[in-house]
Amino acid sequence: MDMIKNRLEKNYKKLKSWADRNKIEAFRLYDRDIPEYPFIVDIYKNFYVIYDKSDPIRDKDKNHLPHVTEALKALFKSDDEHMVIKKRERQEGLKQYEKLGEKSQTFTIQESQAVLKVNLYDYLDTGLFLDHRPMRQKVFKNAKDKKFLNLFCYTGSVSVFAALAGAKTTSVDMSQTYLRWAQENFTLNNLDPEAHTFVNADVLEWLRLNQNNPMYDMIFLDPPTFSNSKKMEDTFEVERDQDFLVNACMSLLLPGGVLYFSNNKRKFKLSEQIQAKYTVKDLTEESIPQDFHDKKIHNCFEIKHK
Repeated sequence: MDMIKNRLEKNYKKLKSWADRNKIEAFRLYDRDIPEYPFIVDIYKNFYVIYDKSDPIRDKDKNHLPHVTEALKALFKSDDEHMVIKKRERQEGLKQYEKLGEKSQTFTIQESQAVLKVNLYDYLDTGLFLDHRPMRQKVFKNAKDKKFLNLFCYTGSVSVFAALAGAKTTSVDMSQTYLRWAQENFTLNNLDPEAHTFVNADVLEWLRLNQNNPMYDMIFLDPPTFSNSKKMEDTFEVERDQDFLVNACMSLLLPGGVLYFSNNKRKFKLSEQIQAKYTVKDLTEESIPQDFHDKKIHNCFEIKHK
């Protein structure tokens, strides 16, 4: 128990002043640093989300979860009410977005220039992908007066940062729940949702209908690794379908425009066709936040017309 407590304390000391300085209320405290403790711990204000990544077979004799919760409680003078435990199994497709519960307990956290709504209980994810924090800052710095498109927009946090910078945004997602959440995020930041566009659609279908119509200066594309949603005609796999996705997005870019293409597939390889056709810069390394040990949490590319 002392081992995990010491590590949590050490990590917190290292991150606290950075988080305060940048007004960041949600960050990753612990990321499987010690092999005996296969957990991820994220801080959301005074709540602690613990993802249990233990292997049911390999780790069956070790019940180290209580060590982690007790260490957090001691370190932050907290209680059970503020511990949120999630069992993170391999998620296929859109299962990662399915409801786990109906607690409907939400609150807001600050991330630098924005305020964002999170829900720690009802889904596997919280409504905010912490690993995209540097990309949100990149968008914020470069989106002024741009026409910005966010595909697979989830709860619209990247769109919020674009809009705060002065962009006109369009956000597309298949889930009405997440689009409503995105509109709430806009309202929380004194941004008028009516002045922006929210599209409830299957992104692949939307791209087929809208391609070859250059309208945007900046596109953020963050598809799931795999999807077989009931609402979709076909299955989708990010590596297999990347050529269509990227080519369709590139056909929507105005001259001088940029596509940011991100995904979470661990062994993802960008296709040779894309590399040959466009000017590509691998942003992965610079887009991983400093609170993440896992350098394979996502892949990220900046793609421009030659």
